[in-house]
Amino acid sequence: MTVTARRIWDLLVSLLLIMSVSCYQSGSRVVRLAENVWRKAAQDHQHRIKELLLPGLTAPSDPLNSGHRRNPKAFLDGWTALDPKHPIYNFLIEYYGLKGAKGTRRLARWSPGPRGVNESILLEGACEEDFGSILHLRGAIMEEDGIMYSPFEFFGKGNPEKREDAARAATPYLWYRSILQNTAQAEPILHCHGLHEWAMQYQPPGAPPPPSAKYQGHLPLRVDQQVINEAVERKGVSCTHVDALRYFAPAAGPLNHHGFKLERIDQLRLEQPACVHAHMDLLKILLRLQPFCEAELLQRVLEIALKARRLDVAASPYDVSSYGVDTVAVESKNGRAQYRTEQLALMKAAAPVREDLLKAYDIFLEAAFDADALVLANSSPQPERYAQAEPGGKPWRKNLVTS
Repeated sequence: MTVTARRIWDLLVSLLLIMSVSCYQSGSRVVRLAENVWRKAAQDHQHRIKELLLPGLTAPSDPLNSGHRRNPKAFLDGWTALDPKHPIYNFLIEYYGLKGAKGTRRLARWSPGPRGVNESILLEGACEEDFGSILHLRGAIMEEDGIMYSPFEFFGKGNPEKREDAARAATPYLWYRSILQNTAQAEPILHCHGLHEWAMQYQPPGAPPPPSAKYQGHLPLRVDQQVINEAVERKGVSCTHVDALRYFAPAAGPLNHHGFKLERIDQLRLEQPACVHAHMDLLKILLRLQPFCEAELLQRVLEIALKARRLDVAASPYDVSSYGVDTVAVESKNGRAQYRTEQLALMKAAAPVREDLLKAYDIFLEAAFDADALVLANSSPQPERYAQAEPGGKPWRKNLVTS
C-alpha cells in the first residue's frame, strides 16, 4: 500500500470512528457523532460567540447578574448578561428577547444541524448536564448512549394523529421562509439612508415628545432637534421595514413613502436586501430554527447582524463615539454617499448568509413535516400574520386586523 493510499485509508477509518450510520426507521438513518468531536465543536462555537459578544457583556458583579449570588455555579461558564445600554448590543435584548445570562447562553449552545432530510443526529456521551450552556433542551431526545436531535421525530412527521399539531408548528417556519425568499429576490433600496432612527426622534413644533425616544434615551444627541426634523423632512423617509414603522414618532408616519399604516403581510412585498434591519432579523429567523441548524450558521448570522447594527447606530442622530463607533453623518451629502457605500457592502456580505439560511429552512421543513401538514399550515396561518403596524401603535399581537 502506497503512502498516499494509506493516508486515504487512515482518513476513512477516522471518519468511520467519528460517525457511523445505522437504520432508524423506514427511509431514515442516524448519524452518530463521537463525543470528543462534538464537544470540541461545541467548545469552538462558544469561543466564537463570546468573541462576537464580548464588548457587550457585563461584568459578573453587575446587578444584572445578581443571580450569581444565589447560585455561584451558574456563572462558572463565564456567560453574563448583555449591557442594555450598549447601543450595538442592546438590540439583542430589545428586539429578540436575549435577556440576562440565559439569553447569551442561548446563543452559546451548540447544535449539529440536520445533515440531510432523513437524518437524525446522535451525540454520543451527551447527558442531561449538557443542557443549558452547551446543548439545547428543545428538540432533544434522550437515548441510552447520548442525546439525539431528530426533526421528524420531534414534530411527528408521518403521524396522522399529530398532523394538526404539526401544521400549527409549521406555520411560523413557512412564514419566515417566505420572508427569506422574497427578500433575496427583491430590488434593493439604497436611498433610505437609515432615517428610521431619525424618524423615531422626529418632533416638529407643537408635536408631543416621540414615545420611542426612550429606547436610546441614555445616549446624547449629536445634532439638535432642528437638524433631525430637517433630515426627516428633506425628502421624507423610505423605510421598508414594517417593524421599524411601529417605532416611528407619530408625526413621522405620513412622511414614510411606503405608508403610514402597514400590515404584517406587507412585509412580503416590502422587505428588501439592502435593509439593515432585515439583516438583523436574520438572527430572529435563525433562532426560530434552533436546534435544527448548524452552529456555524448562527455564528455567521450573528456577525452580520452585529455589523448591520453598527451601521444602524453609526448613521443615527446619537453620539456613540464613546462606544468606538465612527459617525456616518447622513444629514450631509457626503454622509449619505458613505452610508450607501457601506450599505451596499453589507448587502453583498449578507446575501450568501441569507441564501444558506434559506437552504437550512428548506432542509428542515422537508425533514420535519409531511406534505399534508404543510398544506394545512398554509391554509390556516396564525392571526398575527394579519396584524397592522402604525407609529406608536400596539405590539403585533394586540393590533390584529379585524375586518
